[in-house]
Amino acid sequence: MTVQLDEQGRPEPPMDGDELATLTGFLEFHRATLAWKTEGLTAEQLNQTTAKSSMTLGGLIKHLAYVEQQWFHTVLHDREPLEPWASVDWKADNDWDWHSAAADTPEQLNALWQDEVDRARKAVAEALDEGDLGQPAKRAPWRDGRVPNLRWILTHMIEEYSRHNGHADLLREAIDGQIGE
Repeated sequence: MTVQLDEQGRPEPPMDGDELATLTGFLEFHRATLAWKTEGLTAEQLNQTTAKSSMTLGGLIKHLAYVEQQWFHTVLHDREPLEPWASVDWKADNDWDWHSAAADTPEQLNALWQDEVDRARKAVAEALDEGDLGQPAKRAPWRDGRVPNLRWILTHMIEEYSRHNGHADLLREAIDGQIGE
């Protein structure tokens, strides 16, 4: 199957794909949207806020790197987080991923995010070698014992990127006027 790219170079989700191809196609599209919305910005621009929000594009990149790690490694495979996540005192600063991004360069932020995306892709492939989309995660994130399956995790990640790409639209437009989807 040939991957179609849109005018921003993002891979279009397949129109005739099976469930896995559709879910991963939309996730890859939204990952590419974040890359498009944040490309070429300086550290100063990545740390800009808009309106009354403290949200920045740099914080958003680091947060999504954390979310990739959390869902595809900690929850799906029950693995302990790697650095920089492993040594964070999340009780002292529940939004560390957002706040600490101000100290990182654009190159560091993008490398961290891309590394986590690459690791997440491998984690999904590993899970699919062991089962299907209905396989339950190995760690239950909820106190009531409910356990999401891989299908739910992929769908949640699409939702996570979709929501934050909306934030990225607003932040990028405030920075340099770039508009788009």
